This record gives sequence, C-alpha cells and structure tokens, in this order.
Amino acid sequence: MNKPTLLVFCSLFPSQIRPNAGVFIRERMFRVNQEMPIIVISPVPWFPFQGLLRYWRPHFRPQPSCYEVQQGISVYFPRFFSIPGLLKSYDGFFMALGSLPTLLKLRKQFNIIDAHFAYPDGYAATLLARWLKIPVTITLRGTEVPLSKFASRREKMLVALSNASRIFSVSDSLKQHVIALVADIDKIRVVGNGIALDKFYPLDKAIARAELNIAKDAKVLISVGALVDRKGFHRVIALLPELLKKYPTLVYLIVGGDSPEGNIKSRLLQQVKELKLEAHVRFLGAYPSEQLKLPLSAADVFVLATANEGWANVFLEAMACGLPVITTDVGGNKEVVNSPELGRVVPFADAEALLSALMLALAKEWQAFKIIEYAQQNSWDSRVSVLTEEFNQLACRSG
Repeated sequence: MNKPTLLVFCSLFPSQIRPNAGVFIRERMFRVNQEMPIIVISPVPWFPFQGLLRYWRPHFRPQPSCYEVQQGISVYFPRFFSIPGLLKSYDGFFMALGSLPTLLKLRKQFNIIDAHFAYPDGYAATLLARWLKIPVTITLRGTEVPLSKFASRREKMLVALSNASRIFSVSDSLKQHVIALVADIDKIRVVGNGIALDKFYPLDKAIARAELNIAKDAKVLISVGALVDRKGFHRVIALLPELLKKYPTLVYLIVGGDSPEGNIKSRLLQQVKELKLEAHVRFLGAYPSEQLKLPLSAADVFVLATANEGWANVFLEAMACGLPVITTDVGGNKEVVNSPELGRVVPFADAEALLSALMLALAKEWQAFKIIEYAQQNSWDSRVSVLTEEFNQLACRSG
C-alpha cells in the first residue's frame, strides 16, 4: 500500500436509521479520508430477546443494515452480544469477537485500526489489533471520565490505552485525566475537533426567525444535543421563570432527539408543563448538521449546562454562526470557550452562577465577528494535517 489505509472502529457512527449518531466522528474521519483511504466498522449491540423490549421501548437499539456506502466510503455494522444493563465489563471482548469475521474478510484492505472511545471500542480494537498483528490508535472523547469510576471498566480501559500505539485526546483536560489514571504521557497527543465552515455560518437573523415563527424582538436561547440528562436541558428550563421576569418574550429552543444514552423528552415536557412554560420552550427535534445553522442563526445565546464533555464541537458550530456560549466548567469546555469575548464558563450545578451568566449574556452586545473569526481559526484543515502525519509515521514504523 502506498498510503496507510485506516479501519475506523467506532460503535457510535451514523447510519440510515440513526443519521445523527456520532456525526462529529464521521466529520473528522471523512475529512481524513480526503488524504488517505478509510473503511468504517461500527459494531452494533445485540442480544436474542431485544425485539421483545421494543414492545415497551420502540426505539430501543435500532438495527441498521449490515453494510452501507456513505459518501463513497464502506461502512460495516457487525453485531456483538450485549445484554442491556448487565456484564458491561465484557462488552469490549464481545465487541471484538463479533467484529472479527468482518475484519478477517477485509484484512488485506487496511493496515491501521483507528478506534474512538477508550472503552469498549478502544479495548475491542486493541484485542483485534493484537490478533491481526497491526498497530492501533485510540481517540479519547470524554466518556473516559465517567467510565473510570467503574473499577472493572477502568481496568480494561487502562489495558487498552497501554496497548495502543498512539492515543489522541480531543482536549488537554481529558489527557490530564487519563494521565492521572497512570497512562503513558508520551504517546498521548491533543487533537481537538474542528469546524465545518461549509456547513456553519450565520444566516440573516430576521429571515431565520421568520422561518421558525419567532418574533423579531424576542430574546432567544438555544441548546443543541441529545436529549439526555447529562446535557442539562432541565437545568436551563428551571431558570426560565426567573429569566422571564426580565425578558417576558424569551424563547428557549431545544434542538436534539433520541440517542444511545436514552431520551428524556417526556421528562422535559413534564417540567415545562409544571412551570407553565409551554409558550416559551420549543422542542425542534434533531437537525441534520447542514441545517443546524438555521436555528442557531435565529438565537442570541447558546447555552449547554452539561455534566460531562470531552471537546464539545457544538460550541464551535454555534460560534461559527456568531453566538456567544454559556456553559459549565467540565471537561474541555474552558479550552473551547477560552475568552470573555466568546462567552462564559460557570461552575457545574451552580444555578445562581448560570442564571447570572445568562442574564448578562442576554443583555450584552456581543461582537459577533470576533466570535465567528475564532471559530474559523478552528477549521478541520489544521486538525486533519496532524492526524494524517501521525498515521503516516505509524505506518512507516510498523513496516
């Protein structure tokens, strides 16, 4: 092979039935594909009786087809044995075992495995790399923080990191977290996510608001993310009654939908009903990334009261549309929102601090051009050049 060919290994990847799952990973690796060829393996959890569970949870573990072609790239979805809520410390082994037949079939088409998330994906990938005798890289994306609280999964995560040829981290804070768990500092390199400037740019606010039926003079907050507890939509909703005292026409846009972590929309709807906020909170559902600039352009301030992040790409996407970002001091958030000109980072679970930051943000005249300029400095080009350099070096060392 003249160039290394990557086998991208990640269970969180878009498919026809889950088009918004892991789009940030696809964006990153499909751009790498412009420099070197890739194949994608996205293992899908399965167990014999999961069809029965769909009678109670219709969207539980949707099963994609075994194979798709996305933008000319082959994407495989092999199944692996996984019992919901049980034996999670064995998911990595079963993921590797379930994926092995597909990798053996493709063996002559790749020479590096590139895994995303240290566990279970990274652990599975290091097993496969050992069985096939090829190098493997792992990208840390933020789930390593909560998973490290479980002893059995932390142990396997550290085994994976020890066996990886190279580790990428989307933020320095995540790198420091893993180093504290006794990982090898010399093979960890920070490579943050980038911004797709062809998809994220500001539209005319008046036109965007007209399309979404939002008053021109309203103050508008927006959050984007999967409808799961850790994203903190409920923390923002709880502050709206106080915000409405100063901004009575305030509108809060929530963009997001179901995800592998779950879906708390019914809980959020109940909270909105109890607080009598139906006229002020709008659930817009999930938007494809190329359409997300519409609701972002209609807003004044982006907020995400999140409990855990690695590198939140959505912050750059909001900034590329001219929005300041208010968020919590977790993960790599301070590394993205790193200046008062871009927004404010407040302590997690400090409702008063979050309320104060939102009050100030809604009242402030932000210099949108500076926010947009910062986002544009974080394009994918610089990120991809680092990644391709690393993959090329790894291929040369491995022969």
